Amino acid sequence: MDNPRSEKVAVVDEVREKLTSSDAVVFTEYRGLSVSQLAELRKAMAGGGGEYRVYKNTLVRIAAQALDSSIDLTETLTGPTAIAFVGQKPDGSAGDAVVVAKALKTFAKANPQLVIKGGLLGDNVLSTDEINALAEVAPREELLARFAGGLAAPMREMAALLNALPTNFAYGLQALIDAGGAGNTTPAEAAPAAEEVAADEPAEETTTNEAADDAAGEDNAADGGDAAEAVEE
Repeated sequence: MDNPRSEKVAVVDEVREKLTSSDAVVFTEYRGLSVSQLAELRKAMAGGGGEYRVYKNTLVRIAAQALDSSIDLTETLTGPTAIAFVGQKPDGSAGDAVVVAKALKTFAKANPQLVIKGGLLGDNVLSTDEINALAEVAPREELLARFAGGLAAPMREMAALLNALPTNFAYGLQALIDAGGAGNTTPAEAAPAAEEVAADEPAEETTTNEAADDAAGEDNAADGGDAAEAVEE
């Protein structure tokens, strides 16, 4: 027959390993629950990576204190206690303490014999109220989906903005061209205007030359008249 003390040491080591590897632990009292009810509860917790086990309170207390001497479970570990360890899901992914807490809270409403007494989240001791509050948090998948949706919305807006830039730029450029055409002359329109100005300039020079010639003629005529008067004298 095996040494009873060695069996207890093995159980303490097992509990300590489960406490170390679990993301969270919930302590419950299962007095009055049938085997079929416990099987139903285990099935409900499995989706969140929950494993439901029964150990002697003294061995659990020793295992917890071996991990951290500051953890005091004296008040929690009273009466017949079953522990929900949050480990890995059936597919091997990380367990979800929220899903396990929800499963326990929902089951306790339908089966008052199950009493949630507290738990551990890392090195923090949780009260019954804190376990119930944890059960009200959205599951990890839902939180991740919300987070991804929150990131996707501005990214979609940015993508739409970037896609609209070439089109808006083309419209803006066309509008600028149209506005410039209405207020300013284009090169094609400016060329005839320049030719008209060039054609007008010789006419102005001719008029000026003619005026100069007329003035010179009047001066010569005046000189001729003075000369004639001098001869007569």
